[in-house]
Amino acid sequence: MSAEPGGLKYKLYAKYSSINDCEIGEGTVVRDFVNLYGCKIGRDCKIAAFVEIQRGVVIGDRCKIEAYAFIPSGVAIEDEVFVGPHATFTNDLHPHATGDWSITPTKVKKGASIGANATIVCGVTIGERAMVGAGAVVTKDVPAGALVVGNPAKVKKKME
Repeated sequence: MSAEPGGLKYKLYAKYSSINDCEIGEGTVVRDFVNLYGCKIGRDCKIAAFVEIQRGVVIGDRCKIEAYAFIPSGVAIEDEVFVGPHATFTNDLHPHATGDWSITPTKVKKGASIGANATIVCGVTIGERAMVGAGAVVTKDVPAGALVVGNPAKVKKKME
């Protein structure tokens, strides 16, 4: 099935999904059981099943977002980024059930890879071509080309 929001064509394999007020680039594939609202997704991306991408999120071109990833408001993802299954981003440094709160922005630079089950605490920047290991908890900026692992995530090595 093809859809044409704003004249853009993408493949929608989603019979049971909620997709509202989104800009989705040409060649992007969206699987079933996703919640996408108020976000912008670039060209030639792959959005797997059970993904949630919230209002204001911007995702670049040729990104791959795996199953069960959670990307809340305040996250910006550049081109050619991989987000592994069950990866979770946060957007509030001091969450609580009541009262005011504010979004703390997070950036993922071009070519970065985020492993399965990683947690990205808001307010960080993940550098170009950086790799976040599976299960890592990122609490500080990740330098370009670095591999980080652990809780809290620490630089294990510099990638070539």
